[in-house]
Amino acid sequence: MQVLHTVAELRAALAGKSGVGFVPTMGNLHDGHLTLVRQVKQATNGPVVSSIFVNRLQFLPHEDFNQYPRTLTRDCELLEGAGCDIVFAPSEGELYPEPQGFKVHPPAELADILEGHFRPGFFIGVSTVVHKLFNIVQPAVAAFGKKDYQQLMVIRRMVVQMGLPITILGGETTRSPEGLALSSRNGYLSAEEKEEALRLPRTLRQLIAGWQAGQRDLAALEAVAAQRLADHGWQVDYMTLRRQHDLGPAVEGDALVALGAAKLGKTRLIDNFEL
Repeated sequence: MQVLHTVAELRAALAGKSGVGFVPTMGNLHDGHLTLVRQVKQATNGPVVSSIFVNRLQFLPHEDFNQYPRTLTRDCELLEGAGCDIVFAPSEGELYPEPQGFKVHPPAELADILEGHFRPGFFIGVSTVVHKLFNIVQPAVAAFGKKDYQQLMVIRRMVVQMGLPITILGGETTRSPEGLALSSRNGYLSAEEKEEALRLPRTLRQLIAGWQAGQRDLAALEAVAAQRLADHGWQVDYMTLRRQHDLGPAVEGDALVALGAAKLGKTRLIDNFEL
């Protein structure tokens, strides 16, 4: 496996190659990332590239950009074991050699709700860096995890509207044996908080159960779900049921997804379940 740090090195390594697979990450990897690498490797006969880059553009000023764990050596070992062929780990100056004045602005109806409402500008940062990485890597296939459900929807819409010749795969959420969605930020949780964190997926399943039992007062269902977390010290951003295809409000007969985001102590967690 090659570990490359410059755009020129990466382009030279990929020259003449077709069917490139791509998994962009911010590092501090877990089994969910590695599952995406394996998924891409099965979907293409070309080399598999994974990028490791902590993207400043998608962090708000009060968020954890400087504290976000950088674990390149360990990440590379894990990626090699998962079958990755090339790790692209650029510096900030390499990927952004000048201030990034040109940015990708996804449509407000998709990007300014849910995560975008509570993290303004987040999806501009995500879309900009992913589009830039797509231009650099030129993949045929790329994979993103369903745990970041709205992000996956934004990337898929961007690929369609920009006419990019890339197949986007959605990887199922990888969970701990107890049922907690794996996340790089789970490392911030204490042992007690990790146990309490299981309340988030459990409450989302209760929200789904209420809908499936015939309750159609969506606002009431969502309020009950939020209160279940708040009663145990969580700071809730949203607990909601939405349409899968556009994240609009739930409508009977459509494929739906339950999504939640809340802060436990100092750690913000997100999760979702399709139904």
